[in-house]
Formats: sequence, C-alpha cells, structure tokens
Amino acid sequence: MTGPASILVVTAVYFFVVSTTITLSPRLEGQTVNVSSYNIPSTLNSVFSSDSKPYNFTYGEWTARWWQWGYSIPKNINPAYDDTGKNCAQKQNGPVWFLAGTYGHPVERACTIPAGKAILFPILNSECSFAEFPKLKALSELRLCAKTIQDHVTTLIASVDGVPILHLQGYRIQSPPFNFALPHNNILGMPANTTTEAVADGNWVFLKPLSPGVHKIMFKGEVQQPKSNGTSIVSSDSFAFPAGWNFRTVYDLRIKSA
Repeated sequence: MTGPASILVVTAVYFFVVSTTITLSPRLEGQTVNVSSYNIPSTLNSVFSSDSKPYNFTYGEWTARWWQWGYSIPKNINPAYDDTGKNCAQKQNGPVWFLAGTYGHPVERACTIPAGKAILFPILNSECSFAEFPKLKALSELRLCAKTIQDHVTTLIASVDGVPILHLQGYRIQSPPFNFALPHNNILGMPANTTTEAVADGNWVFLKPLSPGVHKIMFKGEVQQPKSNGTSIVSSDSFAFPAGWNFRTVYDLRIKSA
C-alpha cells in the first residue's frame, strides 16, 4: 500500500511566512521556487528525525502500525482505494494519523484531521510476510525480501503546502517484525482471519502536527522494474511490489481545532 498494513503530549508547530529561495529535491534540481506564499514551520523542522521516538515508539514501530492499520480495513472502505477521501477517517486512533497512497491512477483526496495529530505516510513501501511468501521460513529472509523489493524504488517526491521535503532517502525505514490479521474482503485477496508475521521496508514522511487550517500534501515515487533473470524474490506483478502505487497522491487537508 503503497502496498496496501496501530500517545500524549503533542507539541504544537507554529508557522510563519517567509520569502526566500530554497534548494529542491534531486528530481527538481536546477530549479528554484519562491515560497513567499507558503506557511513554513518556524523551526524549519516539520518532519520527525528518522532516529527519533515520536510518542515513545520508533519510526520503524510506527511503520509497522501503519501496515497493521492498512491491512485491517476491508477493500471497499480502505483509504488506499478511495478516490475522494471519504474513507480517510477509517480506524484512525491515537496521536498519529495515517495516510495512504493510491493504486493504478493519481488521486486528490479531501480529508479532515483533528488538530494535534502527527501525520505518517509512505511515498513508496514494500512488505513481505510468511503468508504471502510461504517459501520464506526465517525473519532474516523476510527482511531481505522487503529490502530487495524496496531497492527498486528510484525516485521520491513529497511536499507540504508546495514546499518540497528534502533528503527523502534519509527516511528509508525497515520495520521490526510485526503480526497482522486480515478481515473479510481484505486487500490481499487472502482468506479472512489469516494471521501472519511480516517485515516492511519503505520511504516515509512523518510530519509533526500541522497548524489548524488548510494544507496540501503531495507525494509520488517511481519504481524500476526488476530484471527477468529468474533470481528475483518477487515479481513486479506481485502485490508486495510497489509498482502500480507510483502515482501522484494529493491530500487537501483541513486541520480542525477542537
């Protein structure tokens, strides 16, 4: 979900308007953008660092909770398969609000989020479980499987209110092992109540709470198809491979005060 997988003092992040020119991500290198019309965090640090422990859990543990959240929601109401944002609030609990990518086509979703919620989303991510890959027998094999798949990601783009988030490769995170259970009509197309252990790998953005008001989040990645040499752990048509999830996802967010 991008292969479509869960507290409490929250520090408010205040914003101020600046007029400056910033360096863009490698995909946009050679261009500049004037950000005088955008709200930029006054700390210039709106993303949790990859070695931090937001709300007492590591980045990797939060990504595992994201997968558990995504896999627990039936496909017909799953936020990853929602073209409008109507299912954005499904199973959102705790201090972190999860956002999902999109499969097969670009989307622009509208979503209302309570103030004070951090926001976690993958640009592209990968996951391997014993249920999906029954030939794998050890956690080390799951780790290698997830890493091998994620290694095919070539491009990462994300922005908040039009301002690119830089150094996205520095937010590649592999999860610890985690368990998930599948409901009826699950997004893997597997029997209901299947339970299994998994490991995930991906490139993530973990935003500190945004200020009340309207914000726009955009993200997109690109994937290199694996070579057909017969040695790949997983083929590009597997659900676990992030191909198909490499479409532009936009969220028009309304951060609502209590």
